[in-house]
Amino acid sequence: MGRGFRPAVNTRGPPDDETFGGVSHARMNDTCSARPITEQEIAEAIGSSACDVFSTMLGMELVAGPMELGEAAARNRAGVVALLGFAGDWAGSGTLYCDGRFACRMAAQLLMAEYDVVNDDVLDAVAEVGNMIVGNVKTVLERKLGAMGLSTPTVIYGRNFETRTVGSREWVTVPFVCGDYSMGVQITIAPNPRKDRSPQRRVTLSTNPCPYCGSHGG
Repeated sequence: MGRGFRPAVNTRGPPDDETFGGVSHARMNDTCSARPITEQEIAEAIGSSACDVFSTMLGMELVAGPMELGEAAARNRAGVVALLGFAGDWAGSGTLYCDGRFACRMAAQLLMAEYDVVNDDVLDAVAEVGNMIVGNVKTVLERKLGAMGLSTPTVIYGRNFETRTVGSREWVTVPFVCGDYSMGVQITIAPNPRKDRSPQRRVTLSTNPCPYCGSHGG
C-alpha cells in the first residue's frame, strides 16, 4: 500500500432529519462540505501514513479496508487504544486501536524482543506507533489547516471499555489488516472554537510583603 491508494467509503450516519446534540445531520454535512479538507483526503492521509510507518519501522505490510464515516470512538472494545490530540486553529483527536495480540506483535517488531503479554514495553511501543502515524497525518492536515500541536500519547488497555472525545461527533476511520491481525486508525478534526475567545487576564498573588505597608499584595 502506497501513498496513492484511495479507500472505498462506507458511510454510516443518520437520516438528514436526525440530530446530534441539537445539530442536524444535514447542517453538519453542510459544515463538512465547506471545510478546506475532505474526509477522503483525511482517509488517504491515514492510509499512507499507517502503511509507511509499518513498512519502514516494523517491517510489516498493512492493507487498508473501506473508509468509514460517522460517530465513533473505539467504543466497547477489548484491547489497546492510543489517543493523541491536535491543537491549533483546528483541533481534534487521533486514535489507534488494536487487540492485545497485535500490540505484542508491534512491540516485538519495533523493539526486537518477544512479548507474550501486554506490559509497559508493549504499551509504550503502541504509543510510539500511534504517535508516528497520527503525527504523519497531522503533517498532511497542516498543509490545508495550518500549524497544529500534537499531544503526548495516552494509552488505555483493558476490556469492554469506551473512549469518547467531548464535542466531537464525526470520525474518519480506516481499518487495516496485517495477516491475521487487525487494527484501526481514527481521526476527527474541526475548527477550534476556543481560538475565537479573548484571552483571560490572570492575576497572581505575591507571597512577598509590600515594602510600604508590610501586607501581601497582588
